[in-house]
Amino acid sequence: MDSFGELLTAMVTPFDDKLELDLEKARELATYLVDNGSDGLVVLGTTGESPTLTYEEKVKLLEAVVDEVGDRAVIVAGTGSYSTAESIRLTKMAEEIGVDGLLLVTPYYNKPPQSGLYYHFKAIAESTSLPIMLYNIPGRTARNIEVETMLELAKIDNIVAVKESSGDLNQVSKLTRLLPDDFLVYSGDDSLTLPVLSVGGMGVVSVAAHLVGKEIKKMITDFKNNNLEEAIRMNKKLGKLFEALFMTTNPIPVKAALNLIGIEVGKVRGPLVEMNEKEKERLTEVLREYELL
Repeated sequence: MDSFGELLTAMVTPFDDKLELDLEKARELATYLVDNGSDGLVVLGTTGESPTLTYEEKVKLLEAVVDEVGDRAVIVAGTGSYSTAESIRLTKMAEEIGVDGLLLVTPYYNKPPQSGLYYHFKAIAESTSLPIMLYNIPGRTARNIEVETMLELAKIDNIVAVKESSGDLNQVSKLTRLLPDDFLVYSGDDSLTLPVLSVGGMGVVSVAAHLVGKEIKKMITDFKNNNLEEAIRMNKKLGKLFEALFMTTNPIPVKAALNLIGIEVGKVRGPLVEMNEKEKERLTEVLREYELL
């Protein structure tokens, strides 16, 4: 696999009325996303509420999505967690199921030192032949993967990309400058896709692509074809929607938005809760503005 693609959607996990995994809806959603601009799907990311899924549910979800769209899109499984051993266990299972790559989030909460992060990712990488995208999101994990650590990790053959959600463009710029040319840097924030592309990024792992995948894909294509004015115009146009999808904790708004436009994905599992009426009204307004409703 040369690359994970330019536009990956961090897919939400559909639940039924009893908050149980809805595999039929997951298949439908995967097809919809691939038909609407996504080069690939990240399944079992935090947008997919992976910490609330059991191991068995994770396996079933991966099997369903790979079966449904695995021949048409890159399937990346979020197999990283707080525990190195558990991450390795799920990684091996994901490889057996036939995914194309892995997304490994920084171990959260316990704040391992940089050497601990290196050990964690190296141990997982050694357990698989699949290409790996690291996921740096210090605002949620309480630990940044420092540039020096990333440069060391990039020397490991199958660690080939990073989803950068530090929000620090200086750090992103430094990474694209210092990392090998074939190491891919992705934006982890929809609103920073264009700035990340401008310093040498590859693309985005997106939440908003659930709703405006074709538009985001066009923005990336326009940027890479030197049609900069058009890319900037699209980025400005989508800005309000990007903001609306993060007015409260992700994936609460994007799930609500999908349900509103008729793509049933069910509610969120605890500890997340549904949007309040005021938030829902605001979201509905924005969706109308973008002619999604």
